[in-house]
Amino acid sequence: MSTLLHLDASARTRSFSRRLSARFASSWRTAHPSGRYLYRDLAAEPVPHVTEAWTELCDAVLGAGITDIGRYREVVRTPAQRAAWAVLAPLLDELVAADTVLIGTPMYNFSVPAALKAWIDQVTFPRMSLRGKRFVVAGARGGTYLPGTPRAPFDHEERYLRDFFAGHFDVPDVEFVHAELTNALVDPRLASRRDEQEASLAAALARMDEVAT
Repeated sequence: MSTLLHLDASARTRSFSRRLSARFASSWRTAHPSGRYLYRDLAAEPVPHVTEAWTELCDAVLGAGITDIGRYREVVRTPAQRAAWAVLAPLLDELVAADTVLIGTPMYNFSVPAALKAWIDQVTFPRMSLRGKRFVVAGARGGTYLPGTPRAPFDHEERYLRDFFAGHFDVPDVEFVHAELTNALVDPRLASRRDEQEASLAAALARMDEVAT
């Protein structure tokens, strides 16, 4: 049975990234009627930041040379470590169970929201491999950061996530779909580019259907 883990990280309840990720999830569920669907709203129910006890678990996994995710719990010793494990274990279980991981995230200040980064920190351990899982990122940016645009060098959102998935999760091939120029709806200086914004959103929504099926 196929399993989709769907994460949303936008602080806006009616965000473009949520709209894109919802489109993918709907198409995926239509294509996989017997599939399992897991959802987390990382903004509405924030994941706690890692604690010192979490770092102790991370060091213990590294020191013991454990690469099997199913064995991480073996290093839990102290009450503080048990508390840290109680936070991260459900998150890690969902990630391990998923065949496809869908992340809806806006760009905040050229990078990812703190809500998404907190989740990433909780579920990431040394030398872990999630190769074989599929990752899809549904993104939205206020400006345009497409290759060749003036702001392309400031895109530390997609670049960071690509590097992270490849370097920590051992997943080099990730699908990114972005809606660009969302600020054209609110910024008078971008009002003349609303047609571009609408075209970008329409293309992104169509691409979500393609990628999901």
